[in-house]
Amino acid sequence: MDARQKAAKQIAESPQDFKICEGCESIVMINVQMCPNCHAYRFNQSEADIIKHAEILGSREQQSVTSEDLS
Repeated sequence: MDARQKAAKQIAESPQDFKICEGCESIVMINVQMCPNCHAYRFNQSEADIIKHAEILGSREQQSVTSEDLS
């Protein structure tokens, strides 16, 4: 299992600890006030949506640019 699949499994097992950025659709920790990737501040906290989104992201290669990519 690769890192993305492991992260998706962890998120799906604890969706209450995460939320989805409505700007870039990244999954971030629940305590984040602003998305570290796109600096948006609107989030989807639906646990069902988080689980579904984690499964989608875990099944494909990364497509978004992250802050690490810009360093």
